[in-house]
Amino acid sequence: MGFEISGRAGSHVRLSKMTSGGKVGTVVPMHRELKIGTLKGVLKLAKVDEDEFSKYL
Repeated sequence: MGFEISGRAGSHVRLSKMTSGGKVGTVVPMHRELKIGTLKGVLKLAKVDEDEFSKYL
């Protein structure tokens, strides 16, 4: 989806990418499983539609 790792802190990774509207970023916890609410929060920060994301699964 074009995101690159822009930093790490403990068990979290910061991802970002440049878009026509500016820089978009999110923080992803590096756990074996994510709760659905956490995943939705990550996608919201990244400005990624849930249906679009599901195409990559």
